[in-house]
Amino acid sequence: MSDPFPDEIDEALWDEACRRADAIRGFLRRHPGGTTAGNVAWLAAELGLSQATAYRLVKLFRAGGTVLSLVDRKRGRPEGHRTLDEKREEIVRRTINASYLKRTRPTVSQLVRDVQTNCISAGLKPPHRRTIVARLEDIDLQKRARRRGEQKIVKATTAVPGAFGASRPLEVVQIDHTKADIFVVDEETRQPIGRPWLTLAMDICSRMVAGFYLTMDAPSRLSTSLCLLHSVFDKSAWLREREISEPWPVAGLPNTVHVDNGSDFRSRAFKRGCEDAGMAIEWRPPGEPRFGGHIERLIGTQMGKLHLLPGTTFSNEQELGEYDSKRHAALTLRELERYIALDIVGSYHQSIHSSLGRPPIAVWREHEGNIPLRLPQDRLRFWLTFLPEQERTMRPTGIHLFGLRYWSAALSADVGRSDRRLLVKYDPRDLARIFVRRPSGNFVEARYADVTLPSITLHEALTARRTLLAKGRREVDTRAIVRTALAQRELVDAATRKTAAARRGKASSKSKVDDRGWGSLRGVDSSKPVPFVEDTD
Repeated sequence: MSDPFPDEIDEALWDEACRRADAIRGFLRRHPGGTTAGNVAWLAAELGLSQATAYRLVKLFRAGGTVLSLVDRKRGRPEGHRTLDEKREEIVRRTINASYLKRTRPTVSQLVRDVQTNCISAGLKPPHRRTIVARLEDIDLQKRARRRGEQKIVKATTAVPGAFGASRPLEVVQIDHTKADIFVVDEETRQPIGRPWLTLAMDICSRMVAGFYLTMDAPSRLSTSLCLLHSVFDKSAWLREREISEPWPVAGLPNTVHVDNGSDFRSRAFKRGCEDAGMAIEWRPPGEPRFGGHIERLIGTQMGKLHLLPGTTFSNEQELGEYDSKRHAALTLRELERYIALDIVGSYHQSIHSSLGRPPIAVWREHEGNIPLRLPQDRLRFWLTFLPEQERTMRPTGIHLFGLRYWSAALSADVGRSDRRLLVKYDPRDLARIFVRRPSGNFVEARYADVTLPSITLHEALTARRTLLAKGRREVDTRAIVRTALAQRELVDAATRKTAAARRGKASSKSKVDDRGWGSLRGVDSSKPVPFVEDTD
């Protein structure tokens, strides 16, 4: 069975694996020439493990290169992990929030006394001072300092405005979203369908655009993940598909991803995927937009270019004036995507950047030979980690998703074997194929059951379905439906009346026969024979 995805791992096991990964990465940087019994002993002591286990973990990490490869597969808590029972943990948490994280700045000793008093009052054994201090250290240092009003610590842990930067490419990549200042039109009808959202990734050192994603959907984990995937992988094939000949050399895993505090950047799957690949995540402090100045200036530059296009909304109402953005809209989402890509690789990358005094691509080329290019060791699994997913039942006809049917010969063995719903990963940019996790745990690629169908995007598929439904509704003759319903109602009423009348007539005829003298059996002893009277008439 294949390994689970990072977001399927127990929290305690994952945290321990991250701690091991950080220690082993530092160990491998310090000892690039190889391992010896002496330096592995130091690593074992740092991790609190035996030397044999340390050797095994180094070997696993070298082979896998991910946090996931270091997850303890044993049942129960990881070795060396200690925890209080739930009641005492809750008392410690509550007391820290109520008694310690205050502007009056109580001491740690006072906190320990408060925790011990609260535990004893609840009839519980108080935890040791070291345990309480460890819970304090679990709280982010800057968050703790802000709550306690410790401005020196806040300042020491906060980057100075304007000084945030990177010394080499892919050291820090910033990602952010914006609603594009332009209306786009439908592929078929050429009618305006709304303003798309643009997600951009930027390398801080070279100011190169690392990748982008354009969608009609609001910012989500999906748009963030697809932008990151576009940033990490080689873009040669992507450029060829859009008939763009200019180079876009940015590729590789960034050391740090710098993002704001949006919920899409804090999703469990996104965080785990980044951690598993060795990418740290830094969140911008809330309410301090200067920490995202680089990407925000890039967004402003890109929006300025869109103001030259038909259908632009400009930046504000004063600029817009009497211009009717919807009426003038002309570009589809696909055309706008190509326009933005052309502008990035053919104009922005080649122009002198005001902060660098040089074109971004020149800075990238200068460092290119020294960039420690890191790519995911298992490219497919890394890709699947960030793709959206749904669950579907395996039918005899295949997997049905978004009104499309998919099939793979590898799925034949699973038909009718289980009622279990299967995890399906898909790329909204290309619905020609999906990836299905079989009951065995392995993923298989499934393609259109109808191989003659062309590749389409999820947006195109959903739009086509809506168009068909709307067309079907327009083709409905409501008057004919009403006329038919009335005719059916009259038919039923007439049939009911005829049946009732026929039944009443049959009952009346029977009553007349019973009223004849000889025909009536009332008062006659049926046990005696009735004398025959001959009719003389």
